[in-house]
Amino acid sequence: MSAGPQAEPSAAGAPAAEDEVRLDITGMTCASCANRIERKLNKLDGVQASVNYATEAATVWFDPTRVDPDQLVATVAAAGYSAALPAPPVTEDDDAEVEAARSPESVLRQRLLVSAALTLPVLVLSMVPPLQFDNWQWLALTLASPVAVWGAWPFHRAAVVNARHGASTMDTLVSIGISAAYLWSLWALFFGDAGMPGMRMEFTLLPERGAGAHEIYLEVAAAVTVFLLAGRWAEARAKRRSGAALTALLELGAKDAAVLEDGREVRVPIDQLAVGMRFVVRPGEKVATDGVVVSGSSAVDLSMLTGESVPVEVSAGDRVTGATVNVGGRLVVEATRVGTDTTLAQLGRLVTQAQSGKAPVQRLADRVSAVFVPVVLLIAVATLVTWLVVTGDVTAAFTAAVAVLVIACPCALGLATPTALLVGTGRGAQLGVLIKGPEVLESTRRVDTVLLDKTGTVTTGQMSLVEVAGPPETLRLAAAVEAGSEHPIARAIVAAAGELPEVEGFASEQGIGVQGRVEGRDVVVGRTSAMPGPVPAELARVVERAEQAGQTAVLVAVDGAVTGVCVVADTVKPTSAAAIVRLRELGLAPVLLTGDNAGAAAAVARSVGLDPDRGEVVAGVLPAGKVDVVRELQAQGRVVAMVGDGVNDAPALAQADLGLAMGSGTDVAIEASDLTLVRADLDAAVDAVRLSRRTLAVIKGNLFWAFAYNVALVPLAALGFLNPLLAGLAMAASSVLVVTNSLRLRAFRSSAPAA
Repeated sequence: MSAGPQAEPSAAGAPAAEDEVRLDITGMTCASCANRIERKLNKLDGVQASVNYATEAATVWFDPTRVDPDQLVATVAAAGYSAALPAPPVTEDDDAEVEAARSPESVLRQRLLVSAALTLPVLVLSMVPPLQFDNWQWLALTLASPVAVWGAWPFHRAAVVNARHGASTMDTLVSIGISAAYLWSLWALFFGDAGMPGMRMEFTLLPERGAGAHEIYLEVAAAVTVFLLAGRWAEARAKRRSGAALTALLELGAKDAAVLEDGREVRVPIDQLAVGMRFVVRPGEKVATDGVVVSGSSAVDLSMLTGESVPVEVSAGDRVTGATVNVGGRLVVEATRVGTDTTLAQLGRLVTQAQSGKAPVQRLADRVSAVFVPVVLLIAVATLVTWLVVTGDVTAAFTAAVAVLVIACPCALGLATPTALLVGTGRGAQLGVLIKGPEVLESTRRVDTVLLDKTGTVTTGQMSLVEVAGPPETLRLAAAVEAGSEHPIARAIVAAAGELPEVEGFASEQGIGVQGRVEGRDVVVGRTSAMPGPVPAELARVVERAEQAGQTAVLVAVDGAVTGVCVVADTVKPTSAAAIVRLRELGLAPVLLTGDNAGAAAAVARSVGLDPDRGEVVAGVLPAGKVDVVRELQAQGRVVAMVGDGVNDAPALAQADLGLAMGSGTDVAIEASDLTLVRADLDAAVDAVRLSRRTLAVIKGNLFWAFAYNVALVPLAALGFLNPLLAGLAMAASSVLVVTNSLRLRAFRSSAPAA
């Protein structure tokens, strides 16, 4: 179900009266770490937490009367990790360089490069017997020791921290595997025959059985460390690349603005802007913040926020969004939103919330990971004991057990969902599609019916004049009187006329019409009931034809005689018809839902390819009626999506299984929806469904391969058919495969035809 306007931002069970805080977590090395921190936080009274390994952050909802942020940080510390509130953004270039040098990715890269340089000679010596000179094994020990100890320190440290708390994670498996290979080698060198001059060792793809105490595994300890460090580095790099779309989005904003002070332009930093200030935007400049155009006209490029390549014309009275680019004339804009209230800031928050959450499939993977490590440890012990009992071969038993430990690390399982979410939601933000939470992905897969609000969704929501019948002066006189009204029909008539004469004695009767004296003549504009006399037959036919087409006709009377008709209509968006075709291609049944009369609804429906005779139009429904329509369809077993933009759509958006709000709509509608479409057309709805389904498909593909990898290779390792060296390589490769598969979402493209 879609979350209502007052719904909790978390999964079921979040406290009712709550604050929200985001904690940056350091020290996590696998999905099991995230699970452990999440369990610890959720044990606190009045706390609901979601910890995301990929974003290295915890989103925590808590009751401030029962717990405070310091307790949350202390709880994370007690679990063996570090937590802190997000640091302020780095602004200076020098500071940015320092920060980059200290980033987890750069630290891992340094550790990886040093370890790889030391490991390469060990591998060559161990695998190429002709190169094994006398006492080569001691050089191998000298080179491999820093790798097995310092290079693998992140794994050892995490394993020790977890052991102190009576827990085990994937790092436990890695640390035990590396330590076992290294310690066995030390025993063989100092107490066995491996340290004797002239010792030679053959490399085989399969573990060598019956080798005895002269076999060493220094190359296994070193190479597995390098492979795993390479996997961790690839993960860190993928996380950074995954979040690049969001980072780029948030960096789109202008850095300063040309504020008007006493007629002069003064450049001020963007953070000094306040609501009500007026600033100048020249051609080629970015709009500093959200505002309303006060003077000037231009075309504004919205592609950075909406993905729409065609600039939009704006003039006095039109709203503009911060970070968009002025490509035409000079504009003077009055700021209406600044700082964290701007559209750009809201987009960033929505994307961050989506990336911090967890889809149902991820929670399943988390539960599997939580029990997987203890099970693997038992399998490794059972493998060791079984080999010893059956064969009596210590080396073979040890080799098989180490291979099980190394191959079983389900790092890929922990990365399967978060990396796809990072990339998918970031790409959506670039295309003007904001996914509010990962649970939305499941809804898009199941949806089979989509309800489309008419006004503002399928149509522009703005009336325009489409026909005038009568003498040439009909429009001029009607517009002169309508100029005193704020009704949408009046504005459409006035907008179509040129220069207007003065009006005397203006009067308006709500819902009936307006009247006034223009150039010495009495003019009345309105419904038939407002007319002072009968309607001529030819004009009555114009009115009837307009009503059958779903248009609105207003009559014009001059000096007591009905002389003309003005016909206005809400125009259909040019993208709507093609978008509805693509919705059908996605397996969705579109239905037009509107409060308008049946005639107007049917006319609009036919113009976009919907058939009223097949039940694809529901007309004359009030806001409460829209909710009833959604419930009725759900009672029939349908999974319903709702697309709308107004306050009256909010209840239906909340009731629907999937709510999609037009970004041009009201804040209430956006708050009640699951997906926000920054581009105010149905093409964005198509892209939203396609991207959500594609992201879910990538997640499921990742999970399948992660599970299949472990299920297939753990038995091989236990049976002694897998060298620990190859096991380490395969395990690291599986993580890289998962993140690479997720990065394919960056290539997602809109299905809308190019403008």
